[in-house]
Amino acid sequence: MNAAAWTVYLKELRDALRDRRTLMMVLLSSVAIGPLVLLLVSTLVAGIEKRAEARTVVVLGIAQAPTLRNYLERQTYTVQEAPADYEQQLRDSKLADPVLVVPAGFEADLLAGKAPLVELVSSSANQRAQGGSGAVLRLLRGFNQEQAMLRLAMRGVAPAALEAMRVEERDLADPATRAAQLATMVPYFVLMAVLYGCMNAALDTTAGERERGSLEPLLMNPASRWALVLGKWGAVASVGMLIAVLSCLSFLPGQWLLRSEALSAMFRFGIGEALAFVALLLPLAGALAALLMAIAIRCKTFKEAQANATLVILGVSLLPLVSLFNQEGTAPWHLWLPALAQSTLMGRVIKGELLSVADVLPGVATCALLMALALAYVVRTLRSAALK
Repeated sequence: MNAAAWTVYLKELRDALRDRRTLMMVLLSSVAIGPLVLLLVSTLVAGIEKRAEARTVVVLGIAQAPTLRNYLERQTYTVQEAPADYEQQLRDSKLADPVLVVPAGFEADLLAGKAPLVELVSSSANQRAQGGSGAVLRLLRGFNQEQAMLRLAMRGVAPAALEAMRVEERDLADPATRAAQLATMVPYFVLMAVLYGCMNAALDTTAGERERGSLEPLLMNPASRWALVLGKWGAVASVGMLIAVLSCLSFLPGQWLLRSEALSAMFRFGIGEALAFVALLLPLAGALAALLMAIAIRCKTFKEAQANATLVILGVSLLPLVSLFNQEGTAPWHLWLPALAQSTLMGRVIKGELLSVADVLPGVATCALLMALALAYVVRTLRSAALK
């Protein structure tokens, strides 16, 4: 049985590698995915940093508020006059900064002790402008505080009398945890690379062979059904793991494309993290290979198998999102669900946490059980008369 399974394994692996077009597409997608994702993220972060370093405030009617202009310039901000059609530009996302609208009687109201009304115009659909609203609001609060202190000082009242307490913020997140927030997409894309790497090989070695009429002659061989299934499964899992290794390793040179110095300093993904990812993905690749074979073995055509495999794709895509929407932290049952367990543990690896056997064992046990059930179903199907 072992010799027969090994023979089938080599045959299926050779067939999988022979389909160069499909293999090249999968390999290129897995190798290019790391640099591409990091390039897109770094471009986004670099754009945010560039706008933050510009320190520009777009104002309409700043000539009517010399006191406000003086304060803004003392905060090392550059005051820029807003365009006439600023509202339309904000709606069309052509203007990347919110617009501060100053009323005509701003300076007169300020001298009279009144509170002039200013507007901060933005658009929630314009993410770039919406992101800059917080900085402008903090500037306006600082201006209000400064004016209030000046008025109190003119009346002989100590400004400190208005402060009942002092507040100081302290962030408990270490640099690794903050970097993990930026690298949350890495486990997701690696999972999807493993899934698609297994899918093409699994569907081709089952439904594809059945459609081509080469499965029935293979079943006429004296080898047992378990030997045939284990050989096919081993080839599919090997292809999936090859994609996983290439996908994980692609993030190592991909870090050279980071355009943000802050992101480069925070993003921690070295050879140790890559090897940990591969180790965590081993049982998942085996489970996915067996599950996809079990789904495709009942299908008569490759296209039918692709349609049925959509459920697996949907499940693997949505399960990692559970931890994203769960605001209460990781629950114990997260480590028992395939895909979600691997995504959760890979997130801990990126944070620099050490994984214990108790953390890894539930996911491995679930994948092993799923793999055994799926392979047993494939063997049972091959023994039945459904393929005749």
